[in-house]
Parts: sequence; structure tokens; C-alpha cells
Amino acid sequence: MTTVSAPSESARPSRERLTIILALLAVYIIWGSTYLGISIAIQSIPPLLMAGGRFIISGSILLLVTRLRGQPLPSARQWGLAALFGGMILGLGNGGITFAEQKVSSHVAAVIIGSVPLWMVIWSAIGGKRPGMTELIGVLLGFVGIVLLNVDADLSADGLGIAIILFSTICWSLGSFWKRGRDTAKGLPGAGAEMLSAGVLMLAAGLLRGERMTALPTTESLLAFVYLFTFGGIIAYTSYVYLLDTVRPTLATSYSYVNPVIAVFLGVVLAGEHAGQYVLPALICIVGGVALIMLWREKTH
Repeated sequence: MTTVSAPSESARPSRERLTIILALLAVYIIWGSTYLGISIAIQSIPPLLMAGGRFIISGSILLLVTRLRGQPLPSARQWGLAALFGGMILGLGNGGITFAEQKVSSHVAAVIIGSVPLWMVIWSAIGGKRPGMTELIGVLLGFVGIVLLNVDADLSADGLGIAIILFSTICWSLGSFWKRGRDTAKGLPGAGAEMLSAGVLMLAAGLLRGERMTALPTTESLLAFVYLFTFGGIIAYTSYVYLLDTVRPTLATSYSYVNPVIAVFLGVVLAGEHAGQYVLPALICIVGGVALIMLWREKTH
């Protein structure tokens, strides 16, 4: 069996390189801002209803565009895979984060989610691919960052929220790892099916736990909701799916160590969130750990 690798960045046409750059900027900046967007949206919209609604709208729009462009919709088997991986990555992953942000600040949530590549290394090791020394140091450094977050006095009051975000991180990374090589729908149909499936699951979960809209949401929450399903869902998630299909995995997942920096800046500077004494060292450890992992992969792939 012949393995076809992604072409080097220098060998790509200039138009494709520009598209890749724009896609990277989308996942870097937009996903870095969605944590703050979530915290604003759930101020007057129940968390799971908000998360489910945003992905149902985003997924439906992408599938409608798919049909208008004359592309086939996912097969029945691909819908099943979309429900599985969409449920793990977006449902348990993003849904858990949304739920936890009722108690945990947006920038702290982003820092923890920045450890996704560390978990990817663990899943790879379990699958038989042993990490190198540089990569192992990166994993350990990242977990030091997570420990620092948990000893912060600002976080000790809500250990459950931190636990939920860690669980969400595990689900996101495991779903992303498990999805590789599967016969999932690609491009817009795949992204739309995953978002729609996850949205339905989260909406059902919210209704089952008794979430209801008892009053009209505030203007700020509505604007944040619109931002999340347009920019965070349609633009950023589609860009991420494009990167996964186009460039090497190390480049596609590099958003993980850029998002926390943007989220911390927005949360602290723009939203007035309080950063405890261990947040900055934790951020440095997690970003540094992921950077070491990326460096190791760059040298070995």
C-alpha cells in the first residue's frame, strides 16, 4: 500500500497557500475568541440549549450549501460515524466546556483545552507509537501546567468545573484521534453532519436535564450566539476540516497552543476576568509543552 503524504508548503500553488493561511488565521483567532463568546452567550441562555442550537444551525446551513452546490450528502454509514465523532468531539467536548463555563472563566477553560495535543500523544503511544524524549518532556511540561491550574486559589472553589473541562478535553482528543483513517464524509458534508448530529444530542441532553428558556435572552447573549454559530461554527470548524484534509496534522492542530494566548488576552483585558497567580505559569507550561511536541513531530515527519 502506497502512502501519499501532504505536499510540502513550498510546493503548493500560491492560491492554495493563501487559502491555508486564511484557514489557519480563522482557527487561531476565531476559536481563541469563542471561549469568551460562550461565557457571554450562557449568561441568559441555558448552556446545553445554547450549544445544541448553535451547532444545529451551523450544521443545517452547511448541509444546505452542500445540496445547493450539487454535492452528495453523507451516506447512512457516514451519518453514523458523524453522530459518533460529532458526539465525542463537539457534543462531549465542546458541550462539556460550555456547561463548565458557568463556573470556570473562559481563559482558564482555553488554557486547559490547550492540552489537547498532549492527550493526542498519549493516544498515539497507546496505539503503539512511542513518543521521543522531546515529545515526552512536552507531555510532562503540559501536565505540570494543568496541575498549576488546579492549585490556583481561584480554581479550587470549583473542582467539578475543572474536572468537566478535563473530561471534555479527553473526549475531543480521543474523538479526533479515533476519527483518523475512518470513512467519514469530507469537506462541508462531513462538517455539517458532525455539527448537526452533535447539536441534536446536546439539545436533547439539555431538555432532559430540565433546561428551559424562562425569559428572553439579552442582546449581548444573542449577539454572542450568532457569532458562535457563524464564525465559531461555519467558518472556523469548516476551516479546521479543510486543514485536516489538506496539510500535515502538526500544522492543522497548531491552533491548540495559539488559542489559549488569545483567550487569556480577551478574558483578562477585554472581559475583566481575574487571572490567578498560577494562570500565567500554567499557560507558559502548556504552550511550551505543546510547542515541544510540535517541534518533535516536525523533525520526525
